[in-house]
Amino acid sequence: MITPSRIQQPAQHELPLALQDSNLLRYSLIAVSVGFLLIMLLAPLLIVFGYAFKAGLGAYFAAITEPAAVSAIRLTLLTALICVPLNTIFGIAAAWAICKFEFRGKSLLISLIDLPFSVSPVIAGLVFVILFGAQGTFGPWLQANDIQVIYAVPGIILATLFVTFPFVARELIPLMQALGNADEEASLSLGANGWTTFYRVTLPNIKWGLLYGVILCNARAMGEFGAVSVVSGHIRMQTNTMPLHVEVLYNEYQFTAAFAVASLLALLAVVTLVMKVLIEGRLSTSAK
Repeated sequence: MITPSRIQQPAQHELPLALQDSNLLRYSLIAVSVGFLLIMLLAPLLIVFGYAFKAGLGAYFAAITEPAAVSAIRLTLLTALICVPLNTIFGIAAAWAICKFEFRGKSLLISLIDLPFSVSPVIAGLVFVILFGAQGTFGPWLQANDIQVIYAVPGIILATLFVTFPFVARELIPLMQALGNADEEASLSLGANGWTTFYRVTLPNIKWGLLYGVILCNARAMGEFGAVSVVSGHIRMQTNTMPLHVEVLYNEYQFTAAFAVASLLALLAVVTLVMKVLIEGRLSTSAK
C-alpha cells in the first residue's frame, strides 16, 4: 500500500520555469510589436506634425489656405465624393450577386474585383493614358468631340475609381457569406419583395461592414498617388490633388508648406484608424 507521502510530487521548479519562458516570450513579442509601431507609425506622424507646426500656427494656416492648396483640397474632396458612393453601390451589388446567387462567371467576377490589388497603380494610370490619351485608342474620338479625359478631372476620377473599387466589395463578401441566406429567405417567404428585404433585413445586418469598407475606400481615394500622378499632368490649381501638391511643394523646397498639407492627410489616416478600430469592435460584438 502506497501512502500519500510516498506519491511522487511534480518538481516544484518545472511549472515556474515554464511560466517564466511563457512570460519572456509574451513580453518579447509585445516589445517587438510596440517598437515596430513606434518606429513605423508614431515616429512618422510626429515628424510630419512637428515639421508642419515648426514655423508656427500662422505659417501652417497660410500653407493650407493658399490658393493652390485650397484647389488641391477641393479636387481631392470632389474625387472622393464621386468615387466613394459609386464604389459603395458597386460593392453592394457585387457582394449581393456573389453571395446570394449562383451564376456562370462568378469566380471571374471575384478575380476582377481583386485585380486592383495585384496591379500597380502606376500601371493602371498608364492603361488609362493608352486608352484615353491623345494618341490612345479613344483619343481621336475624344478630341473630335472636345472631351478631355487625361490630364483633366475625369482621368483622375477614373484612376481613383479603379484603385478603390475593391474595398467595399471585399469587406461585404465574407460578411454576407457568413450571414447566409436564411433571413432573406424568411423575409421573402413572408411576402416581402426584394427591395424591402434588402432595406429591412440585409442592410441592417451588413451596416457595420459596409461602413468599414466605405471608410477604407474614402481613405484610399483621398490618399491615392501613383495612378493619379500618371493621369493628372501635375497642372497646378487644376489637376493636383493633395498628395500631388505635397510632392510639388517638397520638390520646390517649401518644406513647411509640404508638411502642413501632408498633416491633413496624416490626420485623415489617424481618424480612419480610430474609426476602423471602433467598427471592428462593433463587428466582433455583433458576431457574438
